[in-house]
Amino acid sequence: MLSMIFKMSRVSRRAFVRALARGGAFMAVIVFPGVVQASANWPLSSPESVGINQKSLESLREQLQDDSNRDLKGVVVVRHNKLAVEWYFNGDDQTTLHDIRSATKSITATLMGIAIDRHLVGGVNDPIGKYLPGLPNDGKQAIRIRDLLTMRSGLAADDDDPDSPGNEDRLDQSTDWMKSVFAVPAKTPPGQKYLYCSLNAFITGAIVENASGMPLDQFARKYLFSALSFSDFKWRHAPINRVVGQGNLYITTRDEAAIGQLFLQNGRWGNRRLVSAKWVHDSLSEIVPISAVDPYADSYGYMWYTRAEPVEGQSVLVHFASGNGGNKIYVVPSKDMVVAITSSAYRKGYGQKRSQDILLRILAATSKDSN
Repeated sequence: MLSMIFKMSRVSRRAFVRALARGGAFMAVIVFPGVVQASANWPLSSPESVGINQKSLESLREQLQDDSNRDLKGVVVVRHNKLAVEWYFNGDDQTTLHDIRSATKSITATLMGIAIDRHLVGGVNDPIGKYLPGLPNDGKQAIRIRDLLTMRSGLAADDDDPDSPGNEDRLDQSTDWMKSVFAVPAKTPPGQKYLYCSLNAFITGAIVENASGMPLDQFARKYLFSALSFSDFKWRHAPINRVVGQGNLYITTRDEAAIGQLFLQNGRWGNRRLVSAKWVHDSLSEIVPISAVDPYADSYGYMWYTRAEPVEGQSVLVHFASGNGGNKIYVVPSKDMVVAITSSAYRKGYGQKRSQDILLRILAATSKDSN
């Protein structure tokens, strides 16, 4: 049975009839401004009023409705600080908490920035042993916080190698995560080689916890999420008494967009500064070239990616947080735009490509109008 809820200001009769005719087990919630309740974060706007081509959007939306994979969940676009597009698919809506997987890492890095701003942590050049009592003196003492943030810790931790001592699946099986972390050997000198691994983000979160004396989720609530008007969230805990800074944060698609908007606004939210402009700048900087190992990114900053995307003959610089399955927070300064995408295509190769395609279609629709 087809169950569809349309909440939009303008939907063509022809598109609606075609959707009904398709039949099958499918649920979509398509939200356009004008009917949906106003966001606590943004005023509402039609796409055209912020320079996004409506026809191009409708074509994209119809294509996404037809996606047979049924695991795309939400798309939110904010431009000029206005909520311009809000689409939900396959059972999700504005209130659905979604596991954004490794896009969590970018938020954990932001919490490190807040801890530094508040002088709980000295700075990115501090050795990690300063905040990890009992860390073995076996080469890991030379690792700096900056090395964690840029995935250059030198630890024997490779998420693509199941035999690697610090592989994320091994960590998941641990009954004492900090003990397991301390047992991972150093493999290469820190600060030299980029090797993506979840262990670095977990250690980053553990440092924030130790320095603040608070669980990471409570630190986030106090210093970030409450200010951004997150109504609810969940974050996985692990033994013993740790929050997993590398992933498994459940937030809404709107909340993803709020994180992106915070970075678009250089760390300010309304009249409040939540994280320093320097931290935002450094996080989005092109510190480590990674295009040779990552087909979707050119470089890596403080757990944020950057890529120059080709859009209608122009190069558009995009910064983004990225999670398994196609979960994305795209920040596009030249377009004054944030695109947030939630997806449950976990461990499926098409998830990342689909999200990139959605972004490119939205950028193309925007490039037809002035910035």
